[in-house]
Amino acid sequence: VVTLYGVFTNHYSANGPSRCLLLELLDISVSELLLHSSNQGCSMWMIQHCARDVLEALAFLHHKGYVHADLKPRNILWSAEEECFKLIDFGLSFKEGNQDVKYIQTDGYRAPEAELQNCLAQAGLQSEIECTSAVDLWSLGIVLLEMFSGMKLKHTVQSQEWKINSSAIIDRIFASEGVVNSAIPAYHLRDLIKSMLHCDQGKRASAEKALCSPFFSIPFAPHIEDLVMLPTPVLRLLNVLSDASLQCEEEYEDILEDIREECQKYGPVVSLLIPKENPGKGQVFVEYANAGDSKAAQKMLTGKIFDGKFVVATFYPLSAYKRGYLYQNLL
Repeated sequence: VVTLYGVFTNHYSANGPSRCLLLELLDISVSELLLHSSNQGCSMWMIQHCARDVLEALAFLHHKGYVHADLKPRNILWSAEEECFKLIDFGLSFKEGNQDVKYIQTDGYRAPEAELQNCLAQAGLQSEIECTSAVDLWSLGIVLLEMFSGMKLKHTVQSQEWKINSSAIIDRIFASEGVVNSAIPAYHLRDLIKSMLHCDQGKRASAEKALCSPFFSIPFAPHIEDLVMLPTPVLRLLNVLSDASLQCEEEYEDILEDIREECQKYGPVVSLLIPKENPGKGQVFVEYANAGDSKAAQKMLTGKIFDGKFVVATFYPLSAYKRGYLYQNLL
């Protein structure tokens, strides 16, 4: 959940004094990640990462008795410093059992019971069905389905066919020839999504139960595109060192010092690692004190020529780097 640093009053706004929230600065949203996926869908690593992070946030909120009530791709942002996806925008949130906002959730991510309640509220009528934390699980189910398929599903979930048999449409999306993730892990994801998209809110999985899905027990590796899109304090440089330079100790030390000197232009370097063996052989890992310095370095070093070769700079999960776990990503 996004961190609130403080609250202050802006006395100079056009409409008079207004209360302002000072929140932590986050990075790219899931909405932007979907745009960059070019209708191909996100990797299983990214979907799993996002699903787990958001479910943990919802489990915390729901345990405290709160409903987010506006979960959508634009309200899920990446935290470069903490290496996780976070929920933002609690403008429609309410305490379960004490809902004071009738019109909740965004079109396309709105649970059936919220849709009914909104329609009745517009007509000035009271709904007998109360919206609960289950509306958040519905929204997340749609978000994950969009991340898998790479498609916006607003018109699909509003269609009559969806109302009649949403399960068949989900099966069709997962069986699509355009979707490359047709192995067992994808079916675990399919079943997880289905558990969130029951029309009957009473049958919908809770956040805590969803976290027990076998989908989260599968170890995925990030694609190189993931490591370009999601900033962390660790930078990884590819296409820098040849096998010959790794074998010559004197040349290796000279290159190490040159890289350190170049990287320190963008901020203090906490550590620098160049493995001589696989996995990670010849890759350069640079740990900065914060993600801001790492982002500045990535921007400046990408495409730079080093020893006659174009440098490719991606980010790298700090948690994996600290454990000494090096993914073998090929260019």
